[in-house]
Amino acid sequence: MKNKKFWQWKNQSEDEGRARILELSGTIAEESWFDDDVTPEQFKDELFADSGEVTIWINSPGGDCIAASRIYAMLMDYPGAITVKIDGIAASAASVIAMAGTKVLMAPTALMMIHNPMTLAYGNHQDMQKAIGMLDEVKESIVNAYEIKTTLTRAKISHLMDNETWMNAKKAIELGFADAILEDAKKASNEASYAFSMRTSQLSLMNKITETYAIAEDQEPPEEGRAALGELEKRLNLIKPQ
Repeated sequence: MKNKKFWQWKNQSEDEGRARILELSGTIAEESWFDDDVTPEQFKDELFADSGEVTIWINSPGGDCIAASRIYAMLMDYPGAITVKIDGIAASAASVIAMAGTKVLMAPTALMMIHNPMTLAYGNHQDMQKAIGMLDEVKESIVNAYEIKTTLTRAKISHLMDNETWMNAKKAIELGFADAILEDAKKASNEASYAFSMRTSQLSLMNKITETYAIAEDQEPPEEGRAALGELEKRLNLIKPQ
């Protein structure tokens, strides 16, 4: 049975310099990648099929920690810059994948969650001890990824995982799991246009006042006019955009 793909390339880079977009959504690997030679290689082939920057959109509740580990390793090995954008949730195993981002951005409404790994086990007390030992090692491997990204101490990270920590964008940035809040490109563009318009209006106003004070084209404004202009320019400078 072929595994259901939880990833999708929205567009490969047809033009030089065009960013590639990868979407990771839903459960990470409905079946384990532990002994699957097809699914991991398929993901790797698609990842390395092209070059350049990659933008990864994540909206996933998590899933298989082995799949997350292998994806994390592939992304870390990829030579291009990787920008992770979390627009919904990056929980559990999905948060591990996010740590591979050169830059991790979160929507103001997005969430990230980290917790201890879980498993199902049956058998005698020795089997249970083996399961506990395995979970301890899996946790340490996950801590490795969080530690590299956040630079928090292993003890702090372990404590956060023990408590199943949910983080909004600001908290994730504060703790180092994310780098910045995902900004509205339209708003930034409008603010830049407004700043340019305001500066243009200031220059236009100054030119009009100068023309009013000037007696002729080749004359400077009178002394009282220059003083007034100087004072006005100081006031305008106080409110001009930086």
